[in-house]
Amino acid sequence: MDNFFTDEVDVYCQDGYKLSATLFKPTTEIKAAILLAPATGITQQFYKNFACFLAEHGYAVITFDNRGIGKSLSGKVSASTASLQCWGEQDMPAVLEFLKTTYPDSSYHLIGHSAGGQLVGLMHNAKDLSSIFTFASSSGRLKNMKMPYAFKAHFFMNIFIPMSNLLFGHTKSQLLGMGEPLPKRVAQQWRHWCNGQGYVKTAFGKSIYNHLYDTLSMPSLWVNASDDDIAIDVNVTDMLTVFKNMNAETMTLSPEACNLSEIGHMKFFSRKASHLWEHPLTWLENNVPPQ
Repeated sequence: MDNFFTDEVDVYCQDGYKLSATLFKPTTEIKAAILLAPATGITQQFYKNFACFLAEHGYAVITFDNRGIGKSLSGKVSASTASLQCWGEQDMPAVLEFLKTTYPDSSYHLIGHSAGGQLVGLMHNAKDLSSIFTFASSSGRLKNMKMPYAFKAHFFMNIFIPMSNLLFGHTKSQLLGMGEPLPKRVAQQWRHWCNGQGYVKTAFGKSIYNHLYDTLSMPSLWVNASDDDIAIDVNVTDMLTVFKNMNAETMTLSPEACNLSEIGHMKFFSRKASHLWEHPLTWLENNVPPQ
């Protein structure tokens, strides 16, 4: 019998938008509460097995779909006004507030996949996090990518996104195996930020005026894979330059050393790679404050 259960819950953002989320709740007293923040265009279902693993080890975990994605899409995707910026400024903070209300005596930790780690500095309540663990979170800077993947990345960002937005009013990223269909503004910001340096930094003083990237200083571990064409070491470093005071450690996993044929940008969360989940588990055990 499982030592946890799940609840499908609604999370309301400050602007009134309703997000679909799932809470994984241990039946015993929890060790800590985990905000599991997704990659761009990836639904919460993708993280279910990983969330179950953490819940089995005594951690309360919440997964969610960002607005405009999966079950948090209201209406047609072409009508969605969602952006990467509002995911960080509205959605992620609201989910953290839900955790704080549900578990007021806990500590709170972020596990972010790609965008889920990149956007943390936009959260007005990010200082309530005791630690951060990310996988494949980097600036995604196109200029740093190596051929032949660089050609694919430039095609997707600088040709496919503008053309798809023009023709369909949104980005049909699913056609290229890039997750869910993306709202127009999400894809536009993604393209703009990956063409610049420091990802979100390209929007400072333009669309972003308030953020915590300069001040966050909690312990963090930034994990990438040697066979990831996006979150390469130089792009992880580029992302970390935006977090000027972050207490950051890095770790690069090799699929060969981990007895896997592939890790890449996505496979860390697959059941086949479940032995890698000991890394975030150990991180949490070392960074959860004693009760």
